[in-house]
Amino acid sequence: MNNYIIPFSALHAKDVALVGGKNASLGEMINQLSSLGINIPDGLAINTKAYFEFIAANSIEENLKKQLASLNPHTLETLPEVSAACKSIIKNGHFHEALVEELKMAYEALLKKYGNAISLAVRSSATAEDSPTASFAGQHESFLNVSGFESILEAVQKCYASVFNERAIKYRIDNGFAHM
Repeated sequence: MNNYIIPFSALHAKDVALVGGKNASLGEMINQLSSLGINIPDGLAINTKAYFEFIAANSIEENLKKQLASLNPHTLETLPEVSAACKSIIKNGHFHEALVEELKMAYEALLKKYGNAISLAVRSSATAEDSPTASFAGQHESFLNVSGFESILEAVQKCYASVFNERAIKYRIDNGFAHM
């Protein structure tokens, strides 16, 4: 097991760098509020290791960097084209088998726990999110009511691609964050 997937119930506030603020907060709420009778549904987080291995396994980092380097950060004239090219690069990538298998097992565990009629929210949880100097809220795409394993994989890939949508690229430029 490569530990790409972590159940919310195993997460804590200290895990922000690994799974982002939203996921770490959900884990913290489950761990702190369940004993008080407040029920928060469990879920799962795909960690940063999975994202960076997706980039590496598809050998796309240099191509993404090349596209982003072609953008004039002062005029942003080609922002729509650069964004579209980067998203296409991500969408044409393939998940490595270890991630697919681990995600499938975690999804099947959720089905067993909650029943086959579940639908999930698939959304990013940026690791720099809600820092003292920045908030990435609303920068990346979210997908609601996602059902079925193949649909989850597709939504995850769309989340990865949304790291390169126009508003996220511009926000990183405006706030001095690295694109990769």
